[in-house]
Amino acid sequence: MGGHVDAVYTASIRMLFRGQILGKYKILSPLGSGGFGAVYLAKDTWIDKDVAIKVPHKQNLNFSELLREPRLLATLDHPNIVSITTAEKKDNIFFIVMEYVEGETLDDVIATGGALDVNQVINYTTQIGSAVEHAHRQGVIHRDIRPPNVLVSESGVLKVADFGTSRFLEIAAHGTTVIGSPSYMAPEQFEGKTVFASDIYSIGVTMYQMLTGTLPYDAPAPSDLEKLMRGDLVRPPRLRNRAVPKPMNNIVMKALEPELSMRYQRASDLLADLDHAFGTTVRTQSVTNHEANIPTVENQHPEGKAVQRRLRTPTPSSDQFCWQCHKPLHARSDQCPFCGETQ
Repeated sequence: MGGHVDAVYTASIRMLFRGQILGKYKILSPLGSGGFGAVYLAKDTWIDKDVAIKVPHKQNLNFSELLREPRLLATLDHPNIVSITTAEKKDNIFFIVMEYVEGETLDDVIATGGALDVNQVINYTTQIGSAVEHAHRQGVIHRDIRPPNVLVSESGVLKVADFGTSRFLEIAAHGTTVIGSPSYMAPEQFEGKTVFASDIYSIGVTMYQMLTGTLPYDAPAPSDLEKLMRGDLVRPPRLRNRAVPKPMNNIVMKALEPELSMRYQRASDLLADLDHAFGTTVRTQSVTNHEANIPTVENQHPEGKAVQRRLRTPTPSSDQFCWQCHKPLHARSDQCPFCGETQ
């Protein structure tokens, strides 16, 4: 690539080159690029440690706007959220220094192996949900939860990335652009409204993809938005994969409710239903280095758990829904009055 460093990243997208030095950081290789900017693997030459460096595409914003995302990220301290080290400006290039997570994205995991085992889906959902719940308690909405933004470390620890990035893009666009990935966006996001429950919808799409290996629907065309608002685009995951337990099917469909009042309002509510349905508990596992105190899932009944799950039925409640048509069921009903499907 060559060229002058100070010509890189003005208003257009350019790549930094391998071996380039930014202060004490040496660029090793590109890791990826998206709407916000490009991410690189770099070496902190002072302490000989690998880090990830994010360079925003929009370098022509004023410095206070550039600092919005790192300041937002600095408020989040959770083992399932990619942590930020610092933000700097060197050679007229603004960049954010973050922890480097060695492994692959959840998107890669699904693309390679297809539908995941239900136990793994519960484990991964618990880690993602824990990260989102922590962020929501700090007043931070992610806006773009999806498998490419979830990193899976070699030890199986999940790290949600890009908290704050979508908000940064929204500010940079001065509110003129709807931010998010259409296949994972809640219906209200298409109308320019984003709330905490919007992230829950995105978790629901991610769970659906983990359970079936596919998205519930393709990115909606403008003509599909009315169907999306009605929930007509979503087929229950159990219809795509009969191995999906009915309680899991119900949880995913509640997360994907187009009506905000019918959807989970907090990630903790979704996780509580997982615990109720599958007898799981969130515990703290002691591991080495910076991955200490990672929330993981442990089944309370490790012996014969597959048989127990087939037999276990969660206590019916007034908010239970038919797994087939997702219409509400009476608290004591074992057959849907709408489609006749046995529950």
